[in-house]
Amino acid sequence: MKVTGDSQLDLNFPDSRDQPSHSVAVLGLPDSDISFYSQFFGKEESDSIFHDLIANAEWSQETMKYYGKEVKLPRLTAWYGDKGASYTYSSISNEPHPWTSTLLYIETRIEPIAGVKFNSVLLNLYRDGNDSVSWHQDNESELGVNPVIASLSFGGTRRFQLRHKFKKDLPRVDLDLTHGSLLIMKGTTQQFWQHQIARTSKPVEPRINLTFRVIYPS
Repeated sequence: MKVTGDSQLDLNFPDSRDQPSHSVAVLGLPDSDISFYSQFFGKEESDSIFHDLIANAEWSQETMKYYGKEVKLPRLTAWYGDKGASYTYSSISNEPHPWTSTLLYIETRIEPIAGVKFNSVLLNLYRDGNDSVSWHQDNESELGVNPVIASLSFGGTRRFQLRHKFKKDLPRVDLDLTHGSLLIMKGTTQQFWQHQIARTSKPVEPRINLTFRVIYPS
């Protein structure tokens, strides 16, 4: 694995399009604990999950304050979880929809890998290259100290970017999140690293991202 300035990570995974692989790449970035599974779910299963979620999830387009103005988020979202697992980000308050069988199935698959019991998941639908999420950290108070975030991708590949919040001399890290992949962020990652999915003018297919979390009572 090689990290270069403002470039993509070369993870050197074998070509395995049809069978799921639990081979893991540890990014090895300072002040972080990040692991990447390039094909946690196989293609057929990933296709089925994608089509189920895009058709049946309770998608909505939320609004947020931006320099005093109400603007629409450049993506669709849905929040699911246990009763009482409320979550607020970007001044948007979310009350969870009840778990679906598909989300519960995914949860049971990833919890042994993540090593925690999740109680919620945020779904994001990036419809095309105009949909994005800007630089941020998943460090809201509801997530506690050093949260574990398990991020799954289904559909089109999008470029995930990481930058250190304080060590400006460290190069930005780019990682392509592929269909069926799993990215797990642990430890002090959210304290020191920001991440984003930038807009792109390149043609991209719709992508669904699921970020499983543990919400703690306020």
